[in-house]
Amino acid sequence: MKSFIINSLNIPNLLTISRLLLVPFFVGLVVYEKFYWALVVFIIAGLTDALDGFIAKRFNLVTEFGRSMDPLADKFLLISAFLVLTIKGWIPLFLCILVILRDMLIVTGYMLLRSGGRKVTIGPSIPGKITTALQILTVIGALVLKGLMDTAFYVVVGLTTLFTVYSGVDYALKGLRVQLKNQG
Repeated sequence: MKSFIINSLNIPNLLTISRLLLVPFFVGLVVYEKFYWALVVFIIAGLTDALDGFIAKRFNLVTEFGRSMDPLADKFLLISAFLVLTIKGWIPLFLCILVILRDMLIVTGYMLLRSGGRKVTIGPSIPGKITTALQILTVIGALVLKGLMDTAFYVVVGLTTLFTVYSGVDYALKGLRVQLKNQG
């Protein structure tokens, strides 16, 4: 256990941990209506996501901890952002529910596939990456517009909705294919 912790304490994993630690600050800043600073914290958290992956791959610092925690940190940040901005009334409730349901589907499916000690790898897909980018854009748009709904924001919300559903179905189908392959 001690060697796992020591081997996991590299720069990419520390960046992932810092992203997790930024989430409560982001939420607090939104709650206390410090939107400029909330946007800054959200962007910094996003940069840690880009940097941790780049550094891990570039310098061969990929760890099991990073593989597991990086996507969870991303989900924690985005779900927290969607929840707090939906409570503020700046992101539609239906979209927040869709984002949470999709992520629950992905995490539950992954856990089911891994049950029984099977090693399963389902990496991010193109629709998944587009969905994440659109979800980030939705959060940034909500922070910048502060609840003012304009046509461009409605388009972003619409695209985010479509890709959230599409990528959820895409991941579900990939999971089913993996399950069928493991059974056959």
